[in-house]
Amino acid sequence: MHGMEWVVEAWGCWAASLKDQRVIEDLFQSLVADLKLRPIGVTKWHQFPGNGGITGMCLLSESHLTCHTFPEYTSLCLNLFCCVPRAEWAFEVELRNRLGASKVSVRRLQRSYELPRVHAAAE
Repeated sequence: MHGMEWVVEAWGCWAASLKDQRVIEDLFQSLVADLKLRPIGVTKWHQFPGNGGITGMCLLSESHLTCHTFPEYTSLCLNLFCCVPRAEWAFEVELRNRLGASKVSVRRLQRSYELPRVHAAAE
């Protein structure tokens, strides 16, 4: 059994979008709906003062969805961990369309819950 974690970084985003909580909330809502995720409470948001960015965290029965925006660097960091496999989501297309990202990196990490067989045999 395994889960999947996505570590997503986007650069060259529109600074105004990275400071607009509604834009980031819409991003979270789309991820939740499209991937059929199950939030276990209300998403927590923190808006930094002045021209600061946004931090968001949504606890899921599957694990979590988090993000940090950096308008001063026009970048966003997003992390989604699901303890059960999910379909792929079009992170690159969505972040380009929603935030104007010029570059997007998506790392997919398969998270195994069992001790790897190589180590198990050595015990």
